[in-house]
Formats: sequence, C-alpha cells, structure tokens
Amino acid sequence: MTVNSASTSFVDRHIGARREADVDAMLKAVGYDTVDSLVDTAVPKDIRQDSPLELTAALSEVETLTELRKLAAKNKTAVQMIGQGYYDTVTPPVIRRNILEAPAWYTAYTPYQPEISQGRLEALLNFQTMVQDLVGLPIANASLLDEATAVAEAVLMMRRANKTAGQKSGAHDGKTVLDADCLPQTIAIVKGRAEALGFEVEVADLSEGLPDGVINGVVLQQPGVSGRVFDHSEVIAAAKERGALVTVAADLLALTLITPPGEQGADIAVGSAQRFGVPLFYGGPHAAYMAVQKGLERSMPGRLVGVSKDSTGLPAYRLALQTREQHIRREKATSNICTAQALLAIVASMYAVYHGPEGLKAIAETAHGHARTLATSLKAAGLAVRHASFFDTVTVSVPGKASDFLAAAEAKGINLRGIDADTIGISTDEATTDAVVADVLAAFGAAVADAGSDAGTDFRLDAAVERSSDYLQHPVFHTHRSETQLLRYVRKLSDRDLALDRTMIPLGSCTMKLNATAEMEAISWPEFASIHPFAPDSQTEGWRELIADLEAQLTEITGYDQVSIQPNAGSQGELAGLLAIRGYHHSRGEQQRNVCLIPASAHGTNAASAVLAGMKVVVVATAADGTIDHADLNAKIELHKDALSAIMITYPSTHGVYDADVREVCDAIHAAGGQVYIDGANLNALVGLAQPGKFGGDVSHLNLHKTFCIPHGGGGPGVGPVAAKAHLAPFMPGNAADPANGADGTPISASKYGSAGVLPISWAYVKLMGGRGLTDATKSALLAANYIAARLNDFFPVLYTGEGGLVAHECILDLRELTAKTGVTAEDVAKRLIDYGFHAPTLAFPVAGTLMVEPTESEDLAEIDRFITAMISIRAEIDQVAHGDFTLADSPLRNAPHTAAAAISTDWNRGYPREQAVFPVHSLKQDKYFPPVGRIDGALGDRNLICSCPPLSEFEN
Repeated sequence: MTVNSASTSFVDRHIGARREADVDAMLKAVGYDTVDSLVDTAVPKDIRQDSPLELTAALSEVETLTELRKLAAKNKTAVQMIGQGYYDTVTPPVIRRNILEAPAWYTAYTPYQPEISQGRLEALLNFQTMVQDLVGLPIANASLLDEATAVAEAVLMMRRANKTAGQKSGAHDGKTVLDADCLPQTIAIVKGRAEALGFEVEVADLSEGLPDGVINGVVLQQPGVSGRVFDHSEVIAAAKERGALVTVAADLLALTLITPPGEQGADIAVGSAQRFGVPLFYGGPHAAYMAVQKGLERSMPGRLVGVSKDSTGLPAYRLALQTREQHIRREKATSNICTAQALLAIVASMYAVYHGPEGLKAIAETAHGHARTLATSLKAAGLAVRHASFFDTVTVSVPGKASDFLAAAEAKGINLRGIDADTIGISTDEATTDAVVADVLAAFGAAVADAGSDAGTDFRLDAAVERSSDYLQHPVFHTHRSETQLLRYVRKLSDRDLALDRTMIPLGSCTMKLNATAEMEAISWPEFASIHPFAPDSQTEGWRELIADLEAQLTEITGYDQVSIQPNAGSQGELAGLLAIRGYHHSRGEQQRNVCLIPASAHGTNAASAVLAGMKVVVVATAADGTIDHADLNAKIELHKDALSAIMITYPSTHGVYDADVREVCDAIHAAGGQVYIDGANLNALVGLAQPGKFGGDVSHLNLHKTFCIPHGGGGPGVGPVAAKAHLAPFMPGNAADPANGADGTPISASKYGSAGVLPISWAYVKLMGGRGLTDATKSALLAANYIAARLNDFFPVLYTGEGGLVAHECILDLRELTAKTGVTAEDVAKRLIDYGFHAPTLAFPVAGTLMVEPTESEDLAEIDRFITAMISIRAEIDQVAHGDFTLADSPLRNAPHTAAAAISTDWNRGYPREQAVFPVHSLKQDKYFPPVGRIDGALGDRNLICSCPPLSEFEN
C-alpha cells in the first residue's frame, strides 16, 4: 500500500490513516512491518486474485464531476406526464438542501440506538402519522422499498393473516386476486413472488365484481393505472363476505380528495410517497408505505416507530417490535426486508409538514383541475376519453394514431404514456402548468375548451368517492409553514442525533464510512434526478451508459460474469440471487432441488430470503472457532444431496474472519450438484484482494450502501446488486414494467434499474479511487480493524481470529465473562459510549453479549484512538463495579446515557461524580454531545405500541 506524507489525491483523503507515521504506529501495535505482510497473513493465499483490478486510473474530483456532467448532458429532461406510479414533484429547496443533501441526515445510521436517534425517529413518526391519516388506517410503518414490492409484501401478509381468519371459508388456501387496473410492474412483481412460493394469482377487472373461486386476498388500485377512480366499498364488502382480506394500493396525494381505503373497509393500504417531494430519480429510491388495521401490526414488514419513556419518564421514540428483525427470527421472519427508505420517507414527511393539509389539498386540486381541463378539451375536439371519474390521469383513445401524438408531444418536450397503438395516458402533477396543458392539447391538434363548456361536468369525481374526513390535524403539520420555521425544525431534529458527520460510527457488518461530497453532488442534478423510469431510450443515454459502466466495474471487482443493479436493498439482492439459482435448477429439470444450507452464523436475512425463494432452510452448525462445522456440513450434504439447491455463506464470515476453508466448502457443494451463494455484505474486505466469483461463488449480492459509499440515510436508501456467473445470467432480474423485455428472470424491483438515483455515488467512488485505490482501501480497513483488536484485546477479548491471530475488516469484542462477573452488559457499554460522543458498535450480533466493531478505512488514527480511549475508560468503570466502588445499579454504566438535564439536576445523589458522568475524558469538556433523552425502556415501547404523533404536551416537563 503506497503511503504519502501529504494528502494530495482523493485516495489520500478517503483513506483516513494514510500518513506514513500513522501507518507505522498501527503496524507496530499489530506486530507487522508492512501492510502487505499483514494482508498476506490474514487473507488465505488460495483465494487471492492473480492480478490487480483492471479499472481505469483514479480520477480527481474535478475530472470525475466533469465526466458526470458529460453523462448528464446525454440525458434529455422533459415534462414528465407518463404516470404509471411515478410523477414529477417539486422538492422544496429548504428540504433538498437541508435533508437530502445534508450529511447530518444522509450519513445517519438505522435508529437501533434510539437515544441518539430522536431527531430522525420523530421525522419518521411524522411519516407514519401522515400515512395513517391519509389512508384512514391506525398503524403505518416507515417504510418499504417501492410500491410494487410493498404490494407483494401485503399479499404475503394477507396469506399469513388469513391462515386463521379464513379457516371457515377456506380462504387461507385461496388465490390472490389483483385488479386489472393495478400498475403493470406491481402485477409482474406479485406474480414473480407467487411463482416462487406456489400460490395462484388471478388478474381481473374488479369493477365488474369478484371472480369465482376461493379467494385469500384482493388487491385494488386507487386510482387505477388508467386513471379510473371508482367506489371500492362494494367489492371490499363482497371480498370480506367471502373470507378474503383486502389491500388497496393508493396514491397519497389523491387521498386528499378521495375517500381513504380504511374508510371503505380495507385491511391494508400500500403505495409510494414519491410525489411528496421526492425526485423521480429514474425510478428510485422512493419510500413506499404500508398501513394496516389493528391486529395486523405484529406481522407487518418494515420498521415501526413507537413511543416509550426514558429513565426519567420523558416520552421517547424507538423502533418498536424489534424482535421481528431477521437476525432474530431468521427463516420464521415475516419478511426478508432489513433496510427501508428512511431518508426518502423523511423528505416526504417534511414535505407534508411544510405544506400541511391545506397545501397538499391545493396541490391535488390543481393537478385534478388540469386533468379535467385536458379531458374536457380532448372530448370537445372529438376524442374519446375512457373514464369519466379520475384524479390526475386521463386515458384517451386515438385509434391507430398513438405513435403520432406521442411524437408530437415529445417534440414539445413532453412525455406521455403510450399504452398501445390506439391509447395514450396523460398524467398531471404538481409541476403541470396551464402552458403545459396547452402544449399537450396542441400535440393532439386541440385547444383549451371554453371554461363554460358543458363537457366539464362529465369529469367530476363521483360524490361516492369524495373525501369528507379530516387529516393531518396534529400540530406538527400546522406549525412549520414558513421556511424559517421549517429550517429551524429540521436543524433541531438533526441536532438531537449522532451521525457520521460528527463521529465515527464503528458498526460491524454495516460499514459506515466516508460518503464524499464529490460522490454525492450529482444525484440532485436535474439531468439525473428528473428523469422518468419509463422515459424513451432516446432521452436516457447518459443514465444507461453510467449504469452499464458501473455494472462492468462491479463485474471486474467481483470476478463474476454479469451484474444487475436492479435490487434496491441487500435483502432484495439476496432474493434475486436465490431466484436465479432456482431458475437454473428448474431449467435443468431439477425442480426437486429446494434445500438451502445456511450456517448458523449467517446474516439473518439469508434465511428469510431463502424462504421467499421457495426454498427449505437447513441450518449448518458453527464450530467453536466460528468456522463452519465440516462434520455437520458433510452430513447435511449427504442427507439432502438429491434436493440440495444452494448454500449461503458470508465471506469474510459474519464473525469477521477470513475462513481458510472457503474453497473446500464451495467444492463440496458443487460436487453435490448445488450452487454457492456468497453474501457480499463484507465485500469491502475483499475488493482488490480476492474475487468471490473466482474462488467458488456462483452468485453474490453486493451492498453499494456499504462497500461503495452510498450513505445509509438513517436506514436507506440501499442498493443490493446481484452478480452471477455466466450459467446463471439468463435468470437475472427481468423488467417488471415489461416482463417480456430482455431477461427470463423474475423481476425484483418496480423499475428496471431499481434505485438508480443514487448510483452516481458508487460510480464516482470507483472512478475516484481506481483499482489501486480500492485495493489500498481494503488493506487499510484490515489494518484499522486489527489495530483496534490488538489495542483492546487485553480489555475486551476478541472472540474470533483467523490466521496469525488476525481479523478481517471487523472484530467481535466478547463481554460475556465480564457480564458474568459484574453484571455489566454489552448494552450498558453501548449506552455509555454515547456519553463519549460515539455511536455504539453492533450490539449482540452475531453473538449475544458481544460488540462487533468495524472502523472502516476512512477513519483516521486520531479518531480510532479516541474510540479506543473511550473503551479503555469504560473498562475501568467496569472494574470499579467489580471492586465495589459503586453498585451496578448506581454506576455510570447502568445510568448511561446522561442528559444535560440529569447533569445539572439539583438532586444529584448518584454514587459517582457529575464530571465522571458527562466528562469521562478531558477532551469532552470542549466538544460534548448530550443525548436528548436518557435510556429508553424498550419493553414498555413494545407493550404500549403507539404509532401516531403524541401531542406536544406529552414532551413537556
């Protein structure tokens, strides 16, 4: 690894411990003379790649942004009136700059440590409240990945919930019925999930009533993709009578004018919050939502924010029902979804906070008014408008002339939806103006009809579907209307949190590293952000070139033959890879191969994904040293050899070690006719050193939000590309919007390129680093992790090590013996670290009673040493408990974290001084983070599930 004495390149600025003196100090602590000798010992020789990565040389920030500008210029911006689930919107600049582009928000981690996440949790609770109010259901999550996959989750949830509710009618075994007016991509996604799990899906026009047969669940769309709005109450009642549950996929903006699904009797509502200020982003990332009737919340996928109390009785937010997380429930998890779209949900929630109910309704009324003007004028011009009741989408019949009118509109800079040769769809939105309406009509050879035309009366919403109930009545949606007030509200919330912009986040498995500003800069450029996912190819050349280039770079890095960036989360990449394996076996006539072996130490989503892919999970034991138990592996292979489909392994292992036997494991599976899935969550320990596609893997998913610098955003966006060998390539994800286009594989996400909007980040990262820089980053991550392990091992023993006593990119600190002696838990240490200004390491995963630490390559030695100092100081406090200086209950560990209010309280009567509580090390006296709440009662939060915003008075002392 080349080390410079002065930082002159991007690589030097990305890698924190880059100076020669710092590297030498770290090497001395680890006991090696060079970084390469450390790497050569840690990484098994038989998996090392033969040659350096064949990537272009590293570019400077200026050069990279210049190249991005060239790509952006190849895209053509247009007025987007395609609809089909995606609409133009106006992101208020105060939200764009201070949330979407603000590191305090986009570098935050998932709020598993709630005391340091109160700001983002409040914003997410606002999102839930917004959804609950608009859809008319009592419980909502925050959030899901996109609308189509949210519908698929609802379908699976209806099938689970109806196992008991439908016993009498037999509906628990019945088919799922989708309205023919559902979004095409939704129908494709649901059919794909159903095929893997073996249940029937029927598509029917539900405005004509329910089809015959036993029905488990029904999915309606409001408004339909054609624009049609009709009263769902009768079909919902009929479905209930037949023992079915009902989901409505609903447009949140339309629901300001239309009767909400909950008031019509629906059990579940799902949809997208994209048009609440979130750019089109060429298809994503966009926050989807789900809301349910009471009684369904414990099987609801995604994240749920609730309200508990802290140690002083102050109301405090937390993620509720966390036992549903996949790393606990594994193959019994209700969903494989691990991440969310938190950053985009926060943007959408602030859009609602800013506009309030009156503002949202005004936007909806304007869009509806423009649609009515179009329909009235087209009808006056002699064209047939298909539906009389619609919200924002007009479907017009133009026999044989669709291509002509589409071309005429495109010539005016407007994209319309070509449904078939005889039909066009036109969708209005917040960005539609009178001038745009006039241009659309001109493309049809029509003009704006006289405002007094009688035709206008034909296109009013039916009275039966007009909303009469109130929504967004909580004060938060009425308080922050001026930009000044919203700016201060956003700042207040971000100040409550700890994100990567203020401190190292040493989370093992989750790789919280630098998200460089130059990498982030392009995502909000209009040439990237304002492109509709179904825009003509002639307008998206830059996007498609960037994506193809990124896929090629990832192919080279991983050693596979093909990459698809469609999956919009790591869990979805897992599912895509397993479905590719399933498709491969089926193509060979080996449908019986459905057993998936999963080591006991694996990421929890692995088992849940295998179940969703229609596989049977068989757990392989872990040996005492953390490796796979080969006796058990061989026994399971022999037992299931005729049914063996795959094994899922994580490499380096979930224990943070390069297992030396990985080739042996791969060979054994291949010999039995199975495929090897290598979970790429830890790819940042391999880049430039070893390629999973060349040491035994058949397919892997990658986490661009880990290894390749897309920020976590408080729990999303994520991108989880799937990489495969050539024999699996035909089964890679297909295009949900056009399932016949290109691939035979099952579509995974609603749009062909998933969360394309954040791909410029990873593209830029690879260009800025080059092959040599990426390899140096991997080596530096290994050095940093081993430095921490060496420095802390005498205080908190490192649980697992590999060759030479080394770890990979992370290490597990074992507190179990200390807990047995003193009662101090890993959670106590996690909470005490808050007082030192740190986010905790990963708590209790993959081993209960431990902390998993990952420093990443982007932390410098001073910050790493600050963390080590904090941990050593905490160990001294544990020793004070052991020596009886104070009891555990009266210790700074059990009472952590300490708020400012607690520190200045006049009734301080604890067994340790205030200074030890809040300034345990001297440096904190100048720069100190105080959490807004004390330790939160997690059990109380689960027993008292509150999902709507409490009144502000609840937070007053």
